[in-house]
Amino acid sequence: MSRRILIVAGETSGDAHGARLAAALRALDGTVDLTGMGGERMRAAGVKTIVDAGELSVMGFAELVGRVTRVFTAYRTLSRALRAKPRPDLLVLIDFPDFNLRLAAAARRAGVRVLYYVSPQVWAWRQGRIAKICRRVDRMIVLFPFEEEIYRGRGLDARFVGHPVAEQVRATRSPAETRRRWGLPESGPLVVLLPGSRAKEVKYILPVMLGAAQLLSGRASFAVAKAPGLDAEGLRRAVAQSGLHIAIVEDDTYNLVAAADAAAVTSGTATVECAVLGCPMVVVYRMSRFTHAIARRLVRVPFIAMPNIILQDRVVPELIQDDATPDAVASELARYLDSPQHRDATSKRLSDVRARLVRPGSAERAARLALEMIA
Repeated sequence: MSRRILIVAGETSGDAHGARLAAALRALDGTVDLTGMGGERMRAAGVKTIVDAGELSVMGFAELVGRVTRVFTAYRTLSRALRAKPRPDLLVLIDFPDFNLRLAAAARRAGVRVLYYVSPQVWAWRQGRIAKICRRVDRMIVLFPFEEEIYRGRGLDARFVGHPVAEQVRATRSPAETRRRWGLPESGPLVVLLPGSRAKEVKYILPVMLGAAQLLSGRASFAVAKAPGLDAEGLRRAVAQSGLHIAIVEDDTYNLVAAADAAAVTSGTATVECAVLGCPMVVVYRMSRFTHAIARRLVRVPFIAMPNIILQDRVVPELIQDDATPDAVASELARYLDSPQHRDATSKRLSDVRARLVRPGSAERAARLALEMIA
């Protein structure tokens, strides 16, 4: 009988992690049965999704309220899958902690082992979740080396396997070729804007980035990297309203970032990608005032940008909420444009991120650890 694994991912980044893991699982065991919650990438990797993760992707506390019914329906569907006959042999949870930790409790009640892939950021906020995780999870796979000790110190089997996104981040053509491909000037500074992967992020952050581009108009050329799943037409309208000639680039983010002199980046996985590519960046984040008011009381780390957290230093500037203005973003970008020495020094510091995170074969190692649990 084939082994049955229920995989649950709730956002774009989780869908990408889930897809890589699913592909590695199938490569190791062609008979494994994969079902769960995910998006287009997980489906393409052979996961039968009984819940579409795209319906649940939210940005924060205020935004979650409007989707309570969908969240409850998804939880009920997956809980039933845990109790179905035959039951899954393993539940793999990917990030999405508020939802997934409840599902982990349901798995415990159903007698299904739990592997958590991509740790919630317990070191940043709501550290009380560590005890809950240790009670409900059998094994944790983490993406950052420092997370391993957090869990091992509490008795949980935690493994750092390498960061699968960082491992795959690389340019496949020269900067000159990328500029030609997207109709960008072949000389002069290039700034790439990465406004996020979720509609709510783009709503709050893209206007700030476009405002900065307006202030720097004439000093650099600009391009927007469109994340998978974003509304392309809405993005085009926003860019057109800025009055600037800004290229919108799809499915070529790594080459675009590698060709850029600097980037304005929404806090998240994209900051790791830019760091691995050695691109100096300004990290930007805005959210609803309600969400920010709560987050400000809960967050317990000196930095929010992952490169800064990994390096334990403010290597790249962070502009959050009211500090994230077009003037401030433009000022920080201008420092990179005006000083090649500052740009090069930042790029050199960011190279340490690649050295710490990249271990080729991370998805395969994660898959082996999953199958080991149900051998």
